[in-house]
Amino acid sequence: MSAAVENTRLRVFEVLDSVCDPEIPTVSIRDLGIVRGVDVCDDQVQVMITPTYSGCPAMQVIEQDIHEALGRIGINHVTVKQVLYPPWTTDWITDQGRKHLRATGITPPVCYACSEDSTETGISCPRCGSDNTSVLSSFGGTACKALWRCDQCLEPFDYFKPH
Repeated sequence: MSAAVENTRLRVFEVLDSVCDPEIPTVSIRDLGIVRGVDVCDDQVQVMITPTYSGCPAMQVIEQDIHEALGRIGINHVTVKQVLYPPWTTDWITDQGRKHLRATGITPPVCYACSEDSTETGISCPRCGSDNTSVLSSFGGTACKALWRCDQCLEPFDYFKPH
């Protein structure tokens, strides 16, 4: 790989760090693990992304945001390709992404692949840190979140469903 191609790839990744998820605007699409890769060939850039779940309505906005962000730095020949396999998993959320989710009031899941059982226990409140929590609804503001309540501070919060 030439130095110019690698430099372009690195610039693209840097720009993608500034593209936020439209449903959680404090977290970048890279920190959510949506960006799967970047290919550069001559003046063509291809960005591969994976939706957090099949049919995610935010993908069209994310694609548009990628085009706009790269266009601002003069990269105009961009293709965004959705990669569906392997499917996105919450394990791809970076440590920085998990930190941003907590700061937003959303509890990120523990490493799903590392868990011996897939039951949702020990969900901590993002506000007070208590593990004394309970589920209010399996459905939250978006399909990838559930609504929980802290039984300690009594505040509701979103929980990013593991998958």
